Amino acid sequence: MGVLTAALLTVSTTPAAASGTYSGLAYVYGAGAWQGDWSNEGVVDVDTNRTSNATCLWQKVLWADGYLSSTADIDGDFGTQTKTATANWQSRYGLGADGSAGKNTWTKAGTWLYYVSGSEQSGQTLTLGYNGAVRDFTMTRDANGNYQFWDGDGVKRTAGYNYRTCS
Repeated sequence: MGVLTAALLTVSTTPAAASGTYSGLAYVYGAGAWQGDWSNEGVVDVDTNRTSNATCLWQKVLWADGYLSSTADIDGDFGTQTKTATANWQSRYGLGADGSAGKNTWTKAGTWLYYVSGSEQSGQTLTLGYNGAVRDFTMTRDANGNYQFWDGDGVKRTAGYNYRTCS
């Protein structure tokens, strides 16, 4: 029975989680030093986490780098416009231009995170910025390690994979 249960769990595990490249957490997450925080994020694309606050955060990256022209394009829905923008962004940075924001894409984007203010001490909020090619934006990493950003309406949102409240 134990072997059968283990086999079923192995089969039901998503490929990204099985490969150890995704933290498996429900939020865009970081811990300790902020460098490299985005190196184990989940996929956002037209099939996976299509409508989510994590998609909103990814769209903010695309907007900051000039691949989405307006904050109105940051809607948390990974449609054809976001897919095309993602593929173009990936081409610019020498990644496989598949239009899906996965481990390599998030890792590359994470290289442009920078420290703004706050504290890296446990229990404190850490304020980081994203140094885009066209625009910058500010976000926070809360005491639990979850990334938060301000959406187009100026509301602070947590970058979760399983829901969409951003606009």
